[in-house]
Amino acid sequence: MAQFIKIYPENPNEAAIAKVVKVLKEGGLVIYPTDTVYGLGCDITNTKALERIAKIKGIKLEKANFSFICHDLSNISDYVRQIDTATFKILKRALPGPYTFILPGNNNLPKEFKKKKTVGIRVPDNNIVLEIVKQLGNPIVSTSIHDDDEVLEYSTDPELIFEKWQNLVEVVVDGGYGDNQPSTIIDLSEGEPVVIREGKGDSAIF
Repeated sequence: MAQFIKIYPENPNEAAIAKVVKVLKEGGLVIYPTDTVYGLGCDITNTKALERIAKIKGIKLEKANFSFICHDLSNISDYVRQIDTATFKILKRALPGPYTFILPGNNNLPKEFKKKKTVGIRVPDNNIVLEIVKQLGNPIVSTSIHDDDEVLEYSTDPELIFEKWQNLVEVVVDGGYGDNQPSTIIDLSEGEPVVIREGKGDSAIF
């Protein structure tokens, strides 16, 4: 049964964040708030945890399109090929924010993602998840949680999320009600921005 940990986004409690980070380091799965929908994630360096998420989502790990949640833009160069000034300016303008950017991956990608030419990068505007990633010291792999009920589409109430997921994950973070709109996905892998999915982020700024 998962732990249910309440954390306030305005001023995340360090001890509570440390609890979540400890679970991630031990290979646990965590559900946490972002600036869009609640996400399901694990430590990017833990193969077993990655395999568990892929299994929950019903996909093969090597085919999974997970995004990486980074603490800030300085993290991005760890997994992304060198980007030009124009691309960097777009990222700087939009992040932290409700966007996923598809960028060309480099050779440092974890072995499970080595075959991928591109990687989705997120820097959400949410202090809880940014603090978790900062304390962890590397990105977390992330995928959004869907509801089976089409009307809800995305679960927004942390208590309902806990009820549904308590036997599948180690921690559910209660960071308040989530949004039910996913991030806007922008492909920057070829230079010019291409909108792949309209979501919460305003694509008109590109």
